[in-house]
Amino acid sequence: MTQDELIELLRKHEWHDVEFKEARRKVPRDAYETVSAFANTEGGHLVFGVRKSGREMEIVGVLDVDKVQNEFLSTLRQPDKISVVVDVEEDLHKHDESDLLVFYVPEVHRSQKPVFLNGDIRRAFVRSGGSDVRCSDQERNGFLIDAAAERPDGQAVDLNPATAFDPDTIRWYRAVYEARPGNRSCAAMSDGDFLAEMGLLVEQGGRRLPTRAAVLIFGTNPAFRQLLPRPVVDCQRFTAIRDDADTGDRWFDRVVLDENLIRTWRSLIEDWYEKVAEHPFRLDPATLRRDDTPPDYRAFRESMINLIMHQDYSDHSRKAVIRHYADQTVFWNPGDAFAADTDLLEPGEREVRNPRIVLAFRRIGLSEHAGWGLRDVFRNWQQLGHVPPQILSDRRRRSFELALNREALLSEQQLLFQGQLGVRLTDDEARTVAFACRQQHLTLSHIKAVTGLSGPEAAAVADRLVKQVLLERAGDRYVMAGHLRTRLAQANVGGDSVPAPSTAAADRDNSTTAESSTAGDGPISSKPSGDSAKLLTTLSATQWRIVELCDVPRRLANVMAAIGETDRSLFKTRHVDPLLEGGILRMTIPGKPSAAAQRYVLTEAGAALKAARLGRPEDERRGQP
Repeated sequence: MTQDELIELLRKHEWHDVEFKEARRKVPRDAYETVSAFANTEGGHLVFGVRKSGREMEIVGVLDVDKVQNEFLSTLRQPDKISVVVDVEEDLHKHDESDLLVFYVPEVHRSQKPVFLNGDIRRAFVRSGGSDVRCSDQERNGFLIDAAAERPDGQAVDLNPATAFDPDTIRWYRAVYEARPGNRSCAAMSDGDFLAEMGLLVEQGGRRLPTRAAVLIFGTNPAFRQLLPRPVVDCQRFTAIRDDADTGDRWFDRVVLDENLIRTWRSLIEDWYEKVAEHPFRLDPATLRRDDTPPDYRAFRESMINLIMHQDYSDHSRKAVIRHYADQTVFWNPGDAFAADTDLLEPGEREVRNPRIVLAFRRIGLSEHAGWGLRDVFRNWQQLGHVPPQILSDRRRRSFELALNREALLSEQQLLFQGQLGVRLTDDEARTVAFACRQQHLTLSHIKAVTGLSGPEAAAVADRLVKQVLLERAGDRYVMAGHLRTRLAQANVGGDSVPAPSTAAADRDNSTTAESSTAGDGPISSKPSGDSAKLLTTLSATQWRIVELCDVPRRLANVMAAIGETDRSLFKTRHVDPLLEGGILRMTIPGKPSAAAQRYVLTEAGAALKAARLGRPEDERRGQP
């Protein structure tokens, strides 16, 4: 941990990932409860040498560093004190002449949870906000189910295969399976033999019994509901945006699906999605091919199949929910992801909650490549120009949420802002800057999500933006460069809020910019910054007409005639000069403003702005951005 990272940590109030303890001469007993909570949830930092009084923090320092450190670390290796060995990372820092011990407690693997104290499983804790909370019976049971080597969907259930399965569902599945290239024909097999071949029937005590996965996927309604006494998914549609709907507006359309997973999937894709798709389409039920595929089909398809395959079917108290709002669609299901957040967008095999269910769906071409489902969601959403999907895998609440927000990432206001930065940005860089305007901190995972690039490629984008003095490094993360913060606040292009300074780097003098560069990959140009910079944040109707006309070089007189303006001086001062200063328009002969051959044409930023406006629906284009 660097000194800057420590300072940032000390500025935090206690929350889910940081806890402060006085620990001047000995380790407080409740420090081990925090270790249990961090290890069972998402990890976090435990800082010794800070006294708490309500929300006030005072740095008092650790007086006997060796004693406190040895006591703490040795206890974490005593099986009668804590159920697993927790390999913490320790750092010793001096702050204002006081010694601080900082321990990072990682989240342990699911097979080791719950982590509990003093040999009593009832003394297992989870992190909730800034507190350590004792696990409930339901939470402990959930940990034990997830820790089992044999996943629940592979367990045999005592049901008669002759009556437990819906023949129509199996017939549909087999037809799709056999139609896929590479799958061998199973036409000569009985349904029972086919399911056994798929690993969905198992031999036990001389009997062939269905697995839980088999009944969930193919079961008749009575058999299915015997295993899952709740709906698979509750689909709701709202006319309002999410913020308004969440304050009390009711849905206007609702579909509750409580049949086997194949029937649920077909109802979702053939019926419910058809209502919310951007334009009508037709799905061939035999081949799953679409005619007139909606532009957001891939994102919705993968989001819906992800919800079906990965939810926790041992949780009978909560159902999955899809809520479609005017501004976004939210997919929520019980059961957090087994993979770490940083790995969710990586290709390749990883642990899953329901491996037999996942494999059965992949065999018919649904989420067929491991690790690509969520990547496809992000890629489709990126192609549509939206802000990246938001993922919340909540260890504490054991839930997973995916939100598809239909807000434009490179909005007209964002494009205006970027046009005034004085540098030429690639599309990946522009998307990264736009996302940085929305985030307090930016990680390589964020850059990968917003660009679709690999890790090394995302790192190259970040390095280039640091070189251009648009981002600054803050440990393993990035923040907007200090000199842009006032400009961000003025332009208000960061979404709901503008990132606030939160690191030592962000507190540096923000009044100086680097020398100008015309190479396109150098530092930001020396335009006015801070309070002296008058940013162009909106365009008037006349300025939009100029943008529409100047996609090719034009004389000023021709532009005025097309718009119907007669006062050259007023037209140039009020409408053209702000576009020039804002990086939207440029002169073809910049060194001679009054040249007879002078023309005005859009910059790359201006062209992007025009393209974004033309891509919006007609009723939106009539108004101001």
